[in-house]
Amino acid sequence: MKSFRLSLAAAASALTLLASAGTTGASAADLEVVASIKPVHSLVAGVMEGVGEPQLILQGAGSPHTYSMRPSQARMLAGADVVFWVGPSMEVFLAKPLETLAGEAKLVSLSESEGITLIDMREGGAFEAHSHGDEDDHEAHQAGHDHEEGHDHEEKHAHDDGHDHEEGEKDHAHEDHAHEGHDHHDHGPDAHIWLDPENAKSIVNAVAEALSEADAENASTYAANAARLNERIEALEAEIATGLEPVKERPFIVFHDAYQYFEKHFGLAAAGSITVSPEVIPGAQRVDEIRTKVSELDAACVFAEPQFEPRLVEVVTEGTNARSGVLDPLGAEIADGPDLYFDLMRGMAASFRGCLAK
Repeated sequence: MKSFRLSLAAAASALTLLASAGTTGASAADLEVVASIKPVHSLVAGVMEGVGEPQLILQGAGSPHTYSMRPSQARMLAGADVVFWVGPSMEVFLAKPLETLAGEAKLVSLSESEGITLIDMREGGAFEAHSHGDEDDHEAHQAGHDHEEGHDHEEKHAHDDGHDHEEGEKDHAHEDHAHEGHDHHDHGPDAHIWLDPENAKSIVNAVAEALSEADAENASTYAANAARLNERIEALEAEIATGLEPVKERPFIVFHDAYQYFEKHFGLAAAGSITVSPEVIPGAQRVDEIRTKVSELDAACVFAEPQFEPRLVEVVTEGTNARSGVLDPLGAEIADGPDLYFDLMRGMAASFRGCLAK
């Protein structure tokens, strides 16, 4: 009997150890990580390589300003352990679902991460009449402040969206909305933070830290992946800087003001934007102003975006010497995955080079 009891005790002990080991492995393997937009997803995927794969909410060519979530994506949020997003000033559509659906998840607002440099939005139309280079102003929008601004942005978009689709709107009504957009955007941070390679490295570090807290078992893998990613970003940065050197002084117009992190980091000469907010249609007066600006500056190029109506760019360039190009800040037409960020940045550099070259 004694031998039988010992055997039972040994078996129970073995089962306990197996159950414990299974639970530990499952917690790491079952970590549900969700990323909001493709550039964020790409950097998160790079940090998670060899451990797991994050899920992506906004796929394809959807705009984070106007996207409507699907039921499958709502379920994705409800089951998430960690959610990475830029913040409410970028993914307007996510702010409320995160509150209602992802209550148990760790939410990481990357625009509030340590080391992120934020730049104020510029006024639409011509940029050069305003000063944007004050580093003190940039640092004034470090973690915390941008989050508050983001809620104002969300409310603003909700207001604008309610009017943008009214039938029979006149051009002057669009212009009124555009000027309302001026007032808000000029006082908030630009949320396209990933387009500065230095910010991308800070994002990688923040992702590795958050994942290590949620999954300590794989912390060393996350740290090693982050170190390799940052080395790749530094090499990418040098490659792009060399390639853009010949076109740095050539003025251009963008569809909306989404690129100043890239422009400022690499010294490009943006002269203006067609619209302040991509979801607000510019009126005839704004289009005429930009067309005049293109002619006065002899701007080399006007850039459209895959997510938005390209016809406006055709209207603006009509009767000028400017060429048209396409910039894709979200990687809308690039396959998801850890290489997307690098393909996105190289693609933007190639678009600038191709359209601005003499």
